[in-house]
Formats: sequence, structure tokens, C-alpha cells
Amino acid sequence: MGFLASTFTWWNGATLGTKFGLRSMAKMGEDALGNVYYQGGKDTAGNPRRWVIYQGATDASRVPPAWFSWLHHQVDDVPDRALPPIRAWQKPAVPNMTGTALAYRPSGALEMGGKRAAATGDYEAWTPEG
Repeated sequence: MGFLASTFTWWNGATLGTKFGLRSMAKMGEDALGNVYYQGGKDTAGNPRRWVIYQGATDASRVPPAWFSWLHHQVDDVPDRALPPIRAWQKPAVPNMTGTALAYRPSGALEMGGKRAAATGDYEAWTPEG
């Protein structure tokens, strides 16, 4: 990312101002996607402030559930120490796929051929004259 892009655009990653401001904050951990989490200072309610610096695109759906709970003060300590280990039956979190080729499209969607199941006999279409 170029100097001007990292200075003025937050959607391509952390700006230089954010990176400069996080120098005095404590790095709390990193998730499997490469996002880095920081804590430092206090908010107006006296709670510690918490940040995430995204690896790649700034998309909140890329924060795993365990780190989401830490960011929103649902757990006090980092997820590795505060939460139980992941169970074998739990699926990994996936980001929001809307707008991508992997987005959910029902069978009646135009991308899936646009063929919907025929209406049953209990359906009567509305008409303005009726």
C-alpha cells in the first residue's frame, strides 16, 4: 500500500495515524487470520480501550467470535486464556460472503438459473382490480 493510501484511506488497512497511536498500546494477541489486537487507555466508562488492526481488507466479519467477545468486553482476558478450547464439532468462523462468488444463492436466484418451484393451489396472486 502506498504512502498516500495508508495516510488517508482506512478501508485498505490501518492509517498511519492509527499505527502511530498504537505504539504505546499493549499488543494482546493475533488470530488465525493475521488480525492483531491491542489494548490501552480507558474509555469514558473507565473500561480499557481495545482495537483490532486487520490483516487485509477492513471487514468486521473477519473477526473470529472469540476475539469479538474480547473486543466487546464480554470476556476480560484474551480468548486463549479466558475461553475453553475449541470443541471438535465446532466449525471455524467464515467472513461475510455477500457480493462474492461464494455467497448463498437460493434455487430461484437469477445466478442459479432463475427457476423457482411452481406455486401450489393455495396461492392466489393479487391484482389491483380484485
